Amino acid sequence: MRTDDLVGLLSTGTTPVRRGAAARRFGISLPIAALGATALMATVFGLRPDLDAVVKTPIFWEKLAFPLCLAIGALLATVRLARPGAKVGAGWPVMTTPVAVVWIAAILIVFTAAPQDRLPVILGHSWRLCPFNILLLAVPGFIAIFWAVKGLAPTSLRLAGAASGLLASSIATVAYCFHCPEMSPAFWSVWYMAGMLLPAALGAVLGHKFLRW
Repeated sequence: MRTDDLVGLLSTGTTPVRRGAAARRFGISLPIAALGATALMATVFGLRPDLDAVVKTPIFWEKLAFPLCLAIGALLATVRLARPGAKVGAGWPVMTTPVAVVWIAAILIVFTAAPQDRLPVILGHSWRLCPFNILLLAVPGFIAIFWAVKGLAPTSLRLAGAASGLLASSIATVAYCFHCPEMSPAFWSVWYMAGMLLPAALGAVLGHKFLRW
């Protein structure tokens, strides 16, 4: 078969992607991720009872800013990776900066704590459940964001899957902050990160199969 014939065969039945397709697809999937995670959090776990008081403290907003900044970076990365041949680009510094800040704060907290208090500061009260709670809350967003990315013809399937999973899990973590009683960066740096990385790893594994077009 000649090259021209092969190109013609591959292009048969293809149609151009409509302008604004990415905005439309993410405009559907992101609200599903946010509303789904919030509804699951409120139904399965419930709001923390002292939420009225804790929202008046700076540390609560610092806790909320951590996954929110990661979500912004993951969104930038996911939107880019959803296009053929694109790279992560500006998503990298936006994702890595909040992680670095939280890890620096965690190290300072751990090393300034009394030796007998260091492990409790990291483990908190909910370390066994936290990552899996976030994983559960990420399920609606994971499905919706995978749907959005698949329709935009990504080529780096594993990386796009990982970014999609991280986007879903960071949105889920924002919702989880309204339930979780843990207020130490030493806890967030390990267990929030574990909760966000689980869907990212799952996305990397499943991306090769479910993002293929």
